[in-house]
Amino acid sequence: MPFLAKIRAGRTGRNYLRNEAVFAQGDAADAVFYIQTGKVTLTVVSARGKTAMVGTLGRGSFFGEGCLAGQPTRMSAARTTLPCRIFRVGKARMIRLLHQEPEFAARFTAYLLSRNANIEGDLVIQLFNSSEKRLARLLLRLARFGQASKPRTVIPKLSRATLASAIGSTPRKVGYFMNRFQQMGFIDERSSRLEVHDALLAVVLRDRV
Repeated sequence: MPFLAKIRAGRTGRNYLRNEAVFAQGDAADAVFYIQTGKVTLTVVSARGKTAMVGTLGRGSFFGEGCLAGQPTRMSAARTTLPCRIFRVGKARMIRLLHQEPEFAARFTAYLLSRNANIEGDLVIQLFNSSEKRLARLLLRLARFGQASKPRTVIPKLSRATLASAIGSTPRKVGYFMNRFQQMGFIDERSSRLEVHDALLAVVLRDRV
């Protein structure tokens, strides 16, 4: 990765196990992180204790960039959902790199704009689509259907509560939809993994299943 090649001083790499915290909400925001391998989930806890999933990021993604905009503390928590290799780049070093490397700065800005567009798209879906469609879309995204890379149909199994927080629904509804998807052959749910089939696209593309 050209980004890692540019940074030799001022970066540290670490291997993370599955379900391991990278940082907690409220921690000091003093670095940007880059995922070389694996997957990370970002969550936010409200003042009332309600948890919501902000997003899931995979290989080649940055997170924690809020520190570059002056955030003194982390607005969300980051936790791995797969074993990861993650690089940490200090805030000062990252700012220098953005100033000294125009090509990298342009790519980094394009990445952030693309991710923000995806977040806006998710908000529209959250407002106007049914819970069933939102769940189907989330599972397809986790399996990378419709993305440039080859679909990864077998994904780690997530709890009903985690899926519910991601789509703005309840664990009970998610359980009902997952059972329906299983019965119709759209997914194959086992004890520790979940296989997503491309037939699940029917839920997103059609008004009713």
